[in-house]
Amino acid sequence: MTTRVEIPKYFRISQEIVHSISDGELLPGAKILSENEIIKQYHVSNTTARKALQQLENEGWVLRIKGKGTYVHTSDIQRTVTRILGFTKNMIESGYVPSTKLLDARSLREGYSAVVNGRFYALKGPVYKIKRLRFADNIPMMLEERYISKSFCPGIEKMNFEGSLYEIYREAYGHTLSEVNQMLSAAIIREEEHLRCFSISGEIPAFVVDGVTFCGKEMILEMEQSVYRGDKYRFSVRAT
Repeated sequence: MTTRVEIPKYFRISQEIVHSISDGELLPGAKILSENEIIKQYHVSNTTARKALQQLENEGWVLRIKGKGTYVHTSDIQRTVTRILGFTKNMIESGYVPSTKLLDARSLREGYSAVVNGRFYALKGPVYKIKRLRFADNIPMMLEERYISKSFCPGIEKMNFEGSLYEIYREAYGHTLSEVNQMLSAAIIREEEHLRCFSISGEIPAFVVDGVTFCGKEMILEMEQSVYRGDKYRFSVRAT
């Protein structure tokens, strides 16, 4: 005698949505049914609807953004560490629409210092600190803090920081980037401020990049500490 195994409702719902994604009915970045819409369409409880969405997220099919909804997962963004490449250009090359939200901007007298790849670097003040949240197709991808030399960039506080800093350096000040020294480390996003910025409710892996950018020999133009979402980014290295 064969025992029939009853497939849970939440699993049937999640697989139906998976088929819609696989068949191309739901494209990457598309918003899928909300918990309330699943309840109404499938006549199930909120627990079942929530488990269906959780199943999709666990399998990597969707990305749930707190307060906004659930979206079909897009492909990971690859960033090479062997090129001087800003966020804006990286997103455009990857087929995404970049955007930026300025969270903080202020002048600091004391400058900024950090150890990068075993060497101590100090950027003399005054510097202009900016804190920005960077997006790809309206999904928060990277939280950055940059410390810009006001000696090399006088009047930097008057600039529009919603675009590429590298373009500002080149077009407004005539600076050519000669070297970018970066240190990459792994971390877990768990701080409340970071979770809120990335619109996520649970812990996720992250890449932390500490960097120094030069516009000439020993001429530090800026220093940075940036947090990249580990569930959306891949860093590649090519050695010869």
